[in-house]
Amino acid sequence: HGAMFTRGASDLASTSIFLGGKNIPQVEEIASQISKTFFKSVRVSVFIDPAGANTTAAATVIAAKRHITFKPSGRKKACRALVLGGTGPVGQRVSRLLANQGIHVLLTSRSFERASQYCNLLSDKFPHAHLEPTSADKLEKVIGSVNLIISAGGSGVEMLTKAQISQATSTSVYIDLNAVPPAGISGIHTNDTARRDGTKIFYGALGVGEIKMKIHKTAIQRLFQTNDLWLDAEELLTIGEEIDASNEQTNQ
Repeated sequence: HGAMFTRGASDLASTSIFLGGKNIPQVEEIASQISKTFFKSVRVSVFIDPAGANTTAAATVIAAKRHITFKPSGRKKACRALVLGGTGPVGQRVSRLLANQGIHVLLTSRSFERASQYCNLLSDKFPHAHLEPTSADKLEKVIGSVNLIISAGGSGVEMLTKAQISQATSTSVYIDLNAVPPAGISGIHTNDTARRDGTKIFYGALGVGEIKMKIHKTAIQRLFQTNDLWLDAEELLTIGEEIDASNEQTNQ
């Protein structure tokens, strides 16, 4: 209420709300309460990015879409993505964005029960999403069928070994969001940006981070241009797509 009632209608765009923190369920609850407080045009813009998860997830999807066609055409099967550390803040958001893009997401956790719990939660919110829970000890059964692998696990934890990479015979893009050695995906460097090794393409945390920061800066700028923005993961992905399309036109 302090943000809404301390300014006249023409000045509401001068105040915005940023939601950070690390606990995604709590942030979502706060966001829900904020949205219920607004009425008609009496509101302010909101930017939701707990633990940087939304901007990082959006940047990750942008990086993957540069090299993979998400939506199937003709007889081509839907893209399959393996998200390691899928129940963490970034993993949750990456899985959500990918699923909403029509990707079949295999969400991985050390605990199969936790992976199942989040898949069910996400499916309740997005009935058309294709999600499948799996656990770290079952990777060998699924790794040969995925086109995209994203590591969103904890800092300094190797999620995918060199031997497992050799089993990922259908995977063309690997994205590691861990910036602290050792790498989450063996062999990836933090500054990798579309580094090629044969048919494989690699992105490290800093390579994705460059996209993330562009999304973040653009979102902050837009917050103060109007009072009716609601920037959650999907909206931030749209901003990222606009930035990437603009950069592509500039480079042509």
